[in-house]
Amino acid sequence: MASEENPPVAAATGGDEEDETTPGYKAPAQKSLDEIQNLDQDDESLVKYKEALLGAGKEDTLDEGGLNVLVKAITLVVPDREDITLDLTGDISQLKSKPFVIKEGASYRLKITFRVQREIVAGLRYVNVSHRKGIKVDSETFMLGSYGPKKEVQTYSTPSDEAPSGMLARGKYTVKSKFLDDDKQVYMAWEWGLDIKKDWQ
Repeated sequence: MASEENPPVAAATGGDEEDETTPGYKAPAQKSLDEIQNLDQDDESLVKYKEALLGAGKEDTLDEGGLNVLVKAITLVVPDREDITLDLTGDISQLKSKPFVIKEGASYRLKITFRVQREIVAGLRYVNVSHRKGIKVDSETFMLGSYGPKKEVQTYSTPSDEAPSGMLARGKYTVKSKFLDDDKQVYMAWEWGLDIKKDWQ
C-alpha cells in the first residue's frame, strides 16, 4: 500500500519461486527522472500532474548511497494487536532465528517500508515463498506498481491473509522474500520466520 494508504495495484498471484511476473503486464520503456520531467513542457496540466506525482524533482530526493530502492522494514499487522516490526537495515541474516509468532486462524497483513532514492522504479514487486520442513507450501507475488524518488519512506501492505489452522498447520515456517522491479533488479532478498501457534504465547 502506498504511503497515502491506497490499495495495491494488483492482488497476489500464486506461482513458483521463479515466477516473478504478473500475467498480462508489459514493462514500460525505462526513462530517467530528468527525461520524464523534460517531456511535454508546453502542457501545463501535465506539468502540474508530474509535479504532484514526482515532487520537485532532484531537489525532492535524498541519496543515501547503495541501490535505488532501500527496503527498510517488514511489519506484521494484526487487528487489535500491537504491530511487530523487523528492521531490515541491519544484519538480516539473523531474522530467520527471530520468527513472528501468530495465532492459528488469525487475520494479518505484512507491511513493507521502503524508499526510492534517485530514479523512478517501474513494476516494483514483492515476492514471498514459504517453506515448512524444507518443503515449499506457498508462494505469492504482489505487484506494487511504479514509484518516483522521495525523501520520505513509502509503505505497501499486502492484502489481508489468514494464518493456517489445525494441529498439522502449527509450527515454524521459513519465508524467503524478495523485492525487485521490471528489470529483475533485486533490491533486497531475505529470509524470515513465521511460527504458527495455538495461541499468541
